[in-house]
Amino acid sequence: MPKHRIIYFNARGRAEPSRLVLSAAGVEFEDIRFTSEEWETEKATGKYHFGQLPCMETDGVMLSQSRAIARYLANEYGFAGRTNLEKAKVDIVMDTCEDLLQGMIKIHFEKDDAKKAELTTQYDKKVATTLASLEKMLTDNNGGDGFLVGDGVSLADLSFYSQMEYNLSSPILSSPNLLDSYPKLKALNARVAALPNIAAWLEKRPKTEF
Repeated sequence: MPKHRIIYFNARGRAEPSRLVLSAAGVEFEDIRFTSEEWETEKATGKYHFGQLPCMETDGVMLSQSRAIARYLANEYGFAGRTNLEKAKVDIVMDTCEDLLQGMIKIHFEKDDAKKAELTTQYDKKVATTLASLEKMLTDNNGGDGFLVGDGVSLADLSFYSQMEYNLSSPILSSPNLLDSYPKLKALNARVAALPNIAAWLEKRPKTEF
């Protein structure tokens, strides 16, 4: 079995979906977390693609771009979907979660209070529309009491869970009751967290704000 090293900062961030895939698969990995100062030294070595994180080193081969890493691992360990159609649906959820994350980042870095308030209002509307669509996607998949794609957990569910960790507890967008209006998604979120391998990872991973 290849040896994986997930390399990122001390945060869940863009590395967490890949950590969740490896955890769900029961695959041990090195969880490398740099401080900002350490990263500046590491980046100067030139071995990290594009000078950015996250990266993953697998048997000496360096991979970059968070979603590319997550998809690679999902394909390796059976979480990418069984058919091309299922894979496309998994990608739809991944890209949808990326849209939500980008919206949060934009609000976080906005300095103008009035603009921040405007962006937050727009974001809240987008979240509501997105969750309604995902609730339907889940319900359309055999009634919605399983997973978003196919008949087992996939990168779609893990990406959704990772994003909801932000939306449910974000210091900039505190929405602890966000999923109350989406019972199928709320149950899915709990179902993913209760998977034995995922529960074990959630228990042992470093506690971080992001």
